[in-house]
Parts: sequence; structure tokens; C-alpha cells
Amino acid sequence: MSTQTSAAAISSAVAAAARVEQYPDSKKPIGSIRFQPFPLSLSYYCKSGKVSSRICAMSKPNDAETLSSVDTSLSPRVKSLKPSKTMVITDLAATLVQSGVPVVRLAAGEPDFDTPKVVAEAGINAIRDGFTRYTLNAGITELREAICRKLKEENGLTYAPDQILVSNGAKQSILQAVLAVCSPGDEVIIPAPYWVSYTEQARLADATPVIIPTKISDNFLLNPNDLESKLTEKSRLLILCSPSNPTGSVYPKSLLEEIARIMAKHPRLMVLSDEIYEHIIYAPATHTSFASLPDMYERTLTVNGFSKAFAMTGWRLGYLAGPKHIVAACSKLQGQVSSGASSISQKAGVAALGLGKAGGETVAEMVKAYRERRDFLVKSFREMEGVKISEPQGAFYLFIDFSAYYGSEAEGFGLINDSSSLALYFLDKFQVAMVPGDAFGDDSCIRISYATSLDVLRVAVDKIRKALEPLRATVSV
Repeated sequence: MSTQTSAAAISSAVAAAARVEQYPDSKKPIGSIRFQPFPLSLSYYCKSGKVSSRICAMSKPNDAETLSSVDTSLSPRVKSLKPSKTMVITDLAATLVQSGVPVVRLAAGEPDFDTPKVVAEAGINAIRDGFTRYTLNAGITELREAICRKLKEENGLTYAPDQILVSNGAKQSILQAVLAVCSPGDEVIIPAPYWVSYTEQARLADATPVIIPTKISDNFLLNPNDLESKLTEKSRLLILCSPSNPTGSVYPKSLLEEIARIMAKHPRLMVLSDEIYEHIIYAPATHTSFASLPDMYERTLTVNGFSKAFAMTGWRLGYLAGPKHIVAACSKLQGQVSSGASSISQKAGVAALGLGKAGGETVAEMVKAYRERRDFLVKSFREMEGVKISEPQGAFYLFIDFSAYYGSEAEGFGLINDSSSLALYFLDKFQVAMVPGDAFGDDSCIRISYATSLDVLRVAVDKIRKALEPLRATVSV
């Protein structure tokens, strides 16, 4: 593909993937729109002419927008929401690839494996058997019973089917839980780095996110003393994710027990335990469900799902387990929002839970591949100057500290002063798509997903290494 053709393809793709946002005349960037993934840096680079036209193509005004006397304004609640940078960059990278641009995609948190055959067949058989109608709002009994067995056998938790709510993905489960237990003015405690949706879902509930930074030297694990210092009478919900997105950190049982002892002093404080990466864990690390700790069962909302461990992202299937009255409240919300999850996906979910403990050999083979990729990346990045990493114990992410390169100048690009400008540099000049750390509440880092083949990761490492070489001459690393 010629340079001109490539640039045209990227320009078209970016225009399609970019989010258009209007500004008051006094604050207009070029063309009165900006690209949301890099809101603090892109307009500067476009104005200076240092970013290629393929990335700045969206700076042209949107001809489709016309003045109208009809009030089509958006609600303050929606306007206050930040777009998910993970989704924006993932969609952009996919659009670029479809346009013929060879982007190395390391942004999406999506397994590169196919859904296990027996699981897929269960879904196909559901269609063939005519199991294609509405189900119970809370989920088919067969699946909820299977989830109860799984929680008992794998997590030491005893639940009845009426304490389980099956939803259209774990993201819906989390949102409904936050809406069910949080009141306006409540505080939601969120350790950073955090998954991009936690803060915005808290805001949707008119709650206030309270962010507690963690350190790479502590493997991005919450310090109990920091937690205790942030708790007030307004503290309502602590969100924990283990294994973690975006860091891959796994909370050891001893640390969770310390957190539980602090929780016990605050009767109003509950925990949302996001355990979606539970089975993607690397020995000797082990997973502990927070609800299994002494006196934590009644105050814990456990969220899990099928997307990550079983490579079922497109099936959209997750679940919540917790106190009966809270699950019932979440079910009431779901009944007014989406109703039950797909009947076809639920049958596939039953088959997934039938693969054996922790997904059996099928999931074990995936985890083996993830570990091999992790080991390759950890070794590769440890060899690079100025790069800090915390070795992940689970999930399929590296959260890498590139902040030593902030303040550097890239020829033909300009100043790199934060995670967004660095991620833009990697994408624009070296066609590697990653998510800037500011999306996760830590601007010193960039998240890399290694849910892709070793061959792709080798190419990515080579590109990143080459991208850092010219920067090294302009900063001290």
C-alpha cells in the first residue's frame, strides 16, 4: 500500500471512529471537534502540523450537522460521562485494519481464542431446538443452579438460585449493583489503576468516586492504611478487581483479610468483588473470593462472567451473586432495562460451566498460552531502558511505566508529556495501538493486552523498542 493510499485509509478510518464533540467558539480546536482518546494533546499536535494527516483527519467540520430549531440537547447525566478510551481505541484500530493499515492491536481486553467448541455447539443446538424465546428475567433455572454449584465447589460460597442474577455481561451486573446500593452523595472507593467503567458507573448513580492510588512497587495492590484513611460515613461501596484489569495484580488472601478487618468497622460499607478474570491466574498465585472471608458474605456483591475465561466476549453473559434482597433489586432494574440475557447464550453458559473445575483442560490450555506470552513480554520490557513493570499474576495485561520518557521530543511529532501523547506517538508513528494509563487513573503507565499471538507480540515489542530509541536521546532514562 502506498503512503498516500495508507494515509487516505487512516484518515477515513479515524473520521469514522472519532467522537465528535462541539465546543464554545472561544475554546474551539481545529474544525471545532477533538479526538476523545487524547483530548489534552491531539489538538496541539494537529495545530503544529507534527501529527500525520491520517490521525488529524477528523479535524474537518462535520457537514452533517445543521442548525435546527428543535431542542435535541443531551441530558447533563449523559454529557458528564467520559467515553471509554479502551472502546474508542479498539474501534479505531479495528477500523484502520479494515482500511488496510497494518496496526498492531494491543488495546482490547478480548481473548484471541475461539469459544470452546462444546460451548459453541450448545448455543447452536439451542437455536436448532427452538430455544429462542424470552427467558426468566433472572436467567434460566438450569444456569443459575450451575452457577450455584460452581460458586460452592470453586469458591466455597453457598448461594440459592434466587441469589443469582444473570445479565448481559458482567458490565451490566456491575452497573445494576452500583445503582441498587448507592444513593446520591454516597462515596464509591476505587483503588487506582482501575477498570475504566467503575468511576463512570458510580457517577451514573449520583455517587462520588473516591480514588486511592496504588504503587507499582507494591504491585498495584491497595494499602490497607490508605483505605482506612479514606473511609467516612459516606463510604458505601469498595470495588475490588482481582485478578486486576489493567494491572494483572492478584490480591493474596492475607491482604484481603486485612481489608476485611477494616471493613468490619464500617457497617454501611459493602464490597463489589469483580472476579471476571478469576480463572486466568498464574501459579503460585491463587484466587480468593472476598465473600468467603469471615463476616464478609452478607456485605459482598460478587460479579463474574463468561467473557474472559471461556473466550465468550460476544455472547454477552455475566452474573451477580449476593444477598437476596439486593439481587432482587438488581433484577427489578434489569427488568426495566434489558430483561433477561440471550436464551442462546445462557445454554452456552451451562455448557461452559460443565467443562470442569476452573474450566477444565480447555481453559488451562488458554492460560498456559497467556503465561507464555506474559513471560516473553516481561523479559522483553525488563531489557528496555527506562521502563518499569510489575509482573502480572493474572489476567492478560501489562501495565507498563513509561514515564521516564515524558518530556522527550519526537522528530516529526513533538513533545511527549503524558500517557496520551505517548500512546498517540506509538499509534501514529509506529502503528501500535495501546491504551493510555490516564484512562485507568494512572498517567505514568500504558496498558498492553497480550490476548494475541506470540508472533504479533514479537512484532509489537520490536516496534516499541524502535519507537523508544529516538526518544532516549532527548531525556535521561
